[in-house]
Amino acid sequence: MIARALRTVGQQGRNLLLPRSTACRPLHAIPANFSKAYDYDGKTKVTIFNTETDLGLMVTGYSQYGFRLNNDMVLIGPISVFPRSVLSWNVNSFEDINEDSLSLFPILEPKIDVLIIGIGDQAPPPALSKRIIEFMKKYKINVEVLRTEQACATFNFLNAENRMVACALIPPLHLTYNENDILQAKLRKKELYETE
Repeated sequence: MIARALRTVGQQGRNLLLPRSTACRPLHAIPANFSKAYDYDGKTKVTIFNTETDLGLMVTGYSQYGFRLNNDMVLIGPISVFPRSVLSWNVNSFEDINEDSLSLFPILEPKIDVLIIGIGDQAPPPALSKRIIEFMKKYKINVEVLRTEQACATFNFLNAENRMVACALIPPLHLTYNENDILQAKLRKKELYETE
């Protein structure tokens, strides 16, 4: 509708603004078969990146109890996430992370490039990071030890790039809320109690 109005105004406006001796090129709209994102009625298509399951699994949310994936699966407790699968990870806290709890990652086929470990809401202790890096260095696997929030974002980013990545996540004990989180909760509550 807007595009039609602009075409009409463009035709009339061009005749008013340009001198008569100047040759004018007509306005061309992009045909629909060339652009999937634009519709003539002014509609724009938006793709939410982390909800597309064909890109692999992505972590879309977390709480003190567990994690939510982009396929709407909710998992309780610590997990190990891979590009196409997820497993429960048998640790209670970052103090339980040792060679035994990490023994799965070196034997995976195809071999992973990067292992991301989210240890909850605490900053990674340097001794823990050093111990994990030393262990994984034997298997030539790069390791990042991060807070869970950062680990989820890093995993999603690397997974979207089709990297061979694995992520071991421990749910945080304490969550921080910002204004956006509160607004989203209010909107969900409003939709829940809205009558038609």
